[in-house]
Amino acid sequence: MLQVPFIRENRDLVIERLAKRNMDATQMIDQVISLDEARRNTQAELDNTLAESNTLSKEIGNLYKSGNATEAHALKERTSELKELSKELNEVLNTKTSELSQLLYKIPNVPNSIVPSGNSEVDNEEVYKEGDIPVLHANALPHWELAKKYDIIDFELGNKITGAGFPVYKGKGARLQRALIAYFLDKNTAAGYTEYQLPLLVNEASGFGTGQLPDKEGQMYHVGEDNLYLIPTAEVPGTNIFRDVLLNESELPIGITGYTPCFRREAGSYGAHVRGLNRLHQFDKVEILRVEHPAKSYEALEGMVAHVKTILKELKLPYRILRLCGGDLGFTSALTYDFEVFSTAQDRWLEISSVSNFETFQANRLKLRFRNSEGKNELAHTLNGSSLALPRVLAGILENYQTEKGIVIPEVLQAYTGFSIID
Repeated sequence: MLQVPFIRENRDLVIERLAKRNMDATQMIDQVISLDEARRNTQAELDNTLAESNTLSKEIGNLYKSGNATEAHALKERTSELKELSKELNEVLNTKTSELSQLLYKIPNVPNSIVPSGNSEVDNEEVYKEGDIPVLHANALPHWELAKKYDIIDFELGNKITGAGFPVYKGKGARLQRALIAYFLDKNTAAGYTEYQLPLLVNEASGFGTGQLPDKEGQMYHVGEDNLYLIPTAEVPGTNIFRDVLLNESELPIGITGYTPCFRREAGSYGAHVRGLNRLHQFDKVEILRVEHPAKSYEALEGMVAHVKTILKELKLPYRILRLCGGDLGFTSALTYDFEVFSTAQDRWLEISSVSNFETFQANRLKLRFRNSEGKNELAHTLNGSSLALPRVLAGILENYQTEKGIVIPEVLQAYTGFSIID
């Protein structure tokens, strides 16, 4: 959530940056400023009313003590009026504060100055590319056919048990999945991230804290009886560890990692590009999260990008990095880099990671602060990244490492799988 003082002091800048998201925010931003002005004026009037009431109460007490009961009674009539006025002002203040909060929840984060303008993913900027695209044999198959051929993932069985988008991993497929999770966690902990095992269900406050609610409510599975949500990413429970927390500056930076299944309704997703592992309702992901000093968060973002690059380099998968344009930028993000691995069998790029800096947007919702060197409380910056999302990494391995004799396991994973080929 954007901070009201920032909006008030940078009105034109906020409108200009939000235009990168293809939205005309002028009316909304002016409404925020107007509501805040009304709220502040009401607060000032309420404070003055309460101060006058307190002063009169003391005078009334002194008048009674000195025997001036008539004058004291006259002042009591005024205090009754002030009491009623303060009640009315408090109701107005609560209404204005609520209206302001509801409006702020609808405003996305302000994009960083280097975020390119654009309407959709076609306008994202490629900033890096590495790895050679392998030349496959003549009978190469997409991963969903490889999964059936080698009996390692059963999409039909998952459909029977639950529905489309809930695959069942079997045999060497399950072991490869487990190997990737362990490998990613080992890489992250070696880089200084503390491992957490996190809940898979979160409450409404957690959804609001990281910005999934109300923006992505339709994409989340809701357990109505308990009013809980299945997590769409470990970012939600992981970042909410720090909700309503005041840190000392010396505790920064904080880095955590965790593996969780993730659940997304993916309403409206259909077509050839959602086949197999390309888009699922339940999938596994290893996440990295950081809480940073505002002065160091963009340096930390570059470090996270470099970390994900080392993993893909060890897996020897061809990949590229995109800087997302305003039209493709997530609601809470100020700057996002997407990693995509090339699927040779599908002849297309598959997104496998997003690494983002949210600046103070989440921290403001979470009330995540730190006490700086001057002893003042300041909002921290939060960041997160996939390290990595498994389905499309697995798809890339199956497709790019396939040979006529079977699917070769990347060398870095063989110690985790205990086998070198799926045949």
